[in-house]
Formats: sequence, C-alpha cells, structure tokens
Amino acid sequence: MSKRFNATTRYRFTSWTVGRQGRDPATACRGGRSHRAVVPLAVVSVLVAGAALSGCGRQPDSDTYTVLNSSTDETYHRWDAEAMARCGKQLGVTIEQQSVPAAQVMTKSLRMASSKSLPDIVQFDASEMPTFAEAGGLIDLRTLGLGTGDIPQGIVNFGSYKGTYYGAARSVNTLALFYNKDILAKAGLKVPTTWDELRESARTLTHGKQYGLALSAGGAEDGVFQFTPFMWSNGGDERQLDGPRVVEALDFWKSLLKDHSLSKSTVSWTQADVNDQFMAGNAAMMINGPWQVETLNTKKSLHWGIARIPVPKAGDKSVGPLGGAVLTVPDTGDRAREKTAGRIVACLSSEKEQLTYALNSWMVPANEKAAAQWRKRVPELDALADQVAAARSRTAEVGAGWSSVSLALQSAFQSALTGESSTSALKRAQQRATSGN
Repeated sequence: MSKRFNATTRYRFTSWTVGRQGRDPATACRGGRSHRAVVPLAVVSVLVAGAALSGCGRQPDSDTYTVLNSSTDETYHRWDAEAMARCGKQLGVTIEQQSVPAAQVMTKSLRMASSKSLPDIVQFDASEMPTFAEAGGLIDLRTLGLGTGDIPQGIVNFGSYKGTYYGAARSVNTLALFYNKDILAKAGLKVPTTWDELRESARTLTHGKQYGLALSAGGAEDGVFQFTPFMWSNGGDERQLDGPRVVEALDFWKSLLKDHSLSKSTVSWTQADVNDQFMAGNAAMMINGPWQVETLNTKKSLHWGIARIPVPKAGDKSVGPLGGAVLTVPDTGDRAREKTAGRIVACLSSEKEQLTYALNSWMVPANEKAAAQWRKRVPELDALADQVAAARSRTAEVGAGWSSVSLALQSAFQSALTGESSTSALKRAQQRATSGN
C-alpha cells in the first residue's frame, strides 16, 4: 500500500492462510459469510484457559496496542486505519491493525491464545463471539468503563453472552427488500408488504430471463442469514427447527420456487451472486443488505428502492437478523493493558466514529444518536434503519450453539428446495442441531 497514515497507527496488512478464506470486504460486517471452520468449544476452552497466565508469551511494547480484525479489503482496512490513527492520537498510544480473512479470525485468535500472545482487541463476528466468551476468554466491557445507555437493547444483546456485555458494535446491518423502481412501475405494482403480495408480485414479474425475486438459499451462512427474517417474522424459533412456523417459512420459499419466481440456482447463490443478478436486470426484486449499496450505485441507470422484508400477514412485525462485528477485549491477565484497550474500544465505538464508519460502509450506527444523524444523511436507507430497530441477534437464544443450528439449516435448505418435504428436512435438521453433529 502506498498511502501513509498518521504516525500513531502502524499500517500493517497481514494475510494468513489458515482454513478457508472468507469474502471481502470485511465480511464479518455483513452477516452472511462463506464456510467458517467450526471449532469445538472444548478445544476453545483448552486454548484460552492459559492465555492469561502472567509472564508467558510475548512482552508487547508498553505504548503499542494491536487490533485483530477481518478488514482485508483495501477500503475497509484504510477506514479502520484512519479511525485507529485518530483514536491513537487522542489516547496517546500506537494502534496496530492486523487483518485476516473473516473465516480465520477465530482460528488466528486461538493460535495466539495458545502461544500467550493474544492481541489487545479482537473484532469477532457477533455470531462467533459467544464461543470465545463461553471459554472465559473475554473481559466484561462494563468493568472497563463502557456503557450502553445510547445503544438499543437488541444491539446490546447482540454484543452480549449470558447477560454479560463483551462486544461493542460500531455498526450493524440487516437484510431488506431491494426492488427495481422502473420494473415495478412498468408493471403497475406497489412494493409488496405481505407474503401473499410478494408471491403474487414475484409471479407477475417473472417472464423471459427475468425472475421476480432473487435470494440466497445456498449451503452456507448466507442462506441461513436470509432465511431468518421469514422464520422469525412467522414466529419460528431456532430452538425448534422442526416447529410448524419454521416449516411454513420454508414452504413459502418452496412456493416461490414452484412458481418459477426464483431461479433454481438460488440453492447455490451467495448474497453477492444475488446482487449480480439484480444489477444485471435478471431479478426485479432481491433480499440483500446494505453492503451492496456501493456496488449498486455504480450502475447509474439502475433506479432501486429499499423496503422492509414482507411479513406473513398485514400487521406482523418484520424481524430480521442483526449482522456485523463487535470489538472485544481478550483476557490476557494484564489489567493495565486491558483497561487501555477498553478506552480504545470506547473511542472506536464512540458516536462520532460510528457515524463516520457507517457513512463509509453504508451500515447503520449502533448508537441511537449516531443512527438519528445517519438517517438524515442517507434518507434513501431509512427503511433499513427501521428494519434494524426490530432485528435480533442470531445467538440470542442458542448462544455458542448457533454454529450447529446454522449447519443444520444449511443442509435442510439443500434438501427441501431440491425435492424433499420441508417437514422431513427440518426434522432431520433439529436432530442434527440437538446432537451437535
């Protein structure tokens, strides 16, 4: 990289090759991601148990603090470096950034824990944070002076595990319904708000090479992330995957496929693939997130709008998944460094820094005051902020067990959307999630 930054931030861009590589940019901030390695909790516990032993491992520079994150994309890495430079100058310390692909943050953290060389701050995907917290590897941020007064309870829960606040979110995201204004106007259709309206509109808009709707139902976290609004808005529960409300939600997806309103390729599409189809004019509507906005805006002839994801019936609440990453402070045993790390997290997640980061990335600030300013700056995404307000964390109910739930659902999609009954596929998914296999 040729760009130079404030001297208080050492711009160190490190690439690692442990496991499978996640997508960029900063896919941990997007909700769905590709193929993460599932690390058993027992293994995590063993590796982090000795991480806080004093006198072990590397002795860091007294005024240099390290943040491990997944900002491997150049723009995200630059935005983070600039934020760290500002906070470093404010706090009188040097902040180093180490970036690895999103799929490798956990494995890299575990390696560093085993060698007693944990960084001062780790930015975990919020769905992975409970695994490290369960093993006793994180510090309660409230004990380091971080408050949650201006953060909605849903987002506080997003960064918490068993009631303890371990992770501060700078921004969050969720999913929404994107639609092509020109195509809907030409067809004389209003933006659908219920499942019946969505099904009818998608059927009407399907003709030739154009599908009415595009979504990701692939065998990865992307598909699970996209299914949760349908499951939760219908009253389904990840603790009972074979419950009738979850079956109804998957049956609704199957009905769209039966109508030919969805491409058969939906079972292999990622969220990036869905966006490509929408931009190419092959889909009139799509389910996707704000991380696509920058790309959407590169096509000036595309006039798109955004709305809440349709609900089973009028009056129901549209409940989507919260996505994003949280800044955590590992338990290293060095209380003085942990306290300073807490001040760094507080600075990076401050109202001003949240607004700056959210405007760069098109995400929604976690702080309510920053979010209010964000709404004024990007009114075209106001519906997304409304969707975030009702969104919930994937780990709120099952904690560290989410990875087993996710893998079970991924398998169920592949089976149900290629011929098996939803009831049968989800019954097997529930058995798999319960057993952890």
